[in-house]
Amino acid sequence: MKSVILSVTARCALNVLVAGQTSGPNYDLPRLHQIKEVTLSPAYSCRSSDEFKKGYENTALFLSDFAKRRTGPDLLFDGACGSEDYFEAATAGDDMSLIAALGAGLSLEEISAHRAFNARGVHLFSAYSQFAHVAKVQTNHTYAVLLNAKDKRGLFIFTVTDYVPNKKVNLRYAVKSYQVTPGGQIESPGFQWDQGNGR
Repeated sequence: MKSVILSVTARCALNVLVAGQTSGPNYDLPRLHQIKEVTLSPAYSCRSSDEFKKGYENTALFLSDFAKRRTGPDLLFDGACGSEDYFEAATAGDDMSLIAALGAGLSLEEISAHRAFNARGVHLFSAYSQFAHVAKVQTNHTYAVLLNAKDKRGLFIFTVTDYVPNKKVNLRYAVKSYQVTPGGQIESPGFQWDQGNGR
C-alpha cells in the first residue's frame, strides 16, 4: 500500500511539473550548439532620423523572443557613417556584456564554450581571450560574446563571413549558453556606472 501511495504521489508531482513547463510563458530560447546565419544591415548609427524612429530593425541580433520583447539586443552592428564599424553587446542600462575578438581563420564548428575563453587551448596569458566593451568588425574573424545583464546570461560565438563598411555584415553564429531571468535577479541595490567607492 505504501509503494502505491508513493507511486501515485510521484506521478502527480511529475504531472504538475510537466504542466508547469507547458503553461508558462514562451521565451523562444535559442537552441544550443546549432550554427545559424544572419545579416545585420546597415550600421546602427549610419541611418536616417526616420530609420532611428523604427528602433533597431535589422542592425541587431536578438537570440530570443524574450530579448526582442525587452528591446535588448544580444549583439549590435554599429558605426557612424564613414567611420570604423564595431560590434557591441552591452547596449543599455546596467548591461555588462562583453565581446572578445578570437582571431582569423578559426572554424566555428570547433569553437566550444571552453575555447571561447582560450581559442588556442594553451596556458599563455597572451592566448586568453581579451573581453572588452566593443570589438572592431573584421572579415573572417571569429568573436565570443559573454552576455551579462539583469535578465539574461549567456555565451555565443560568431564569425564574420562578409562585410561592407557601414552597409552590412553577414554572420555565422552558435549559442553555447543562454538563460533568462524574467523577474530579474536578487541583487544589491544602487548600481551606477559612474559611482566611486568609499568606506
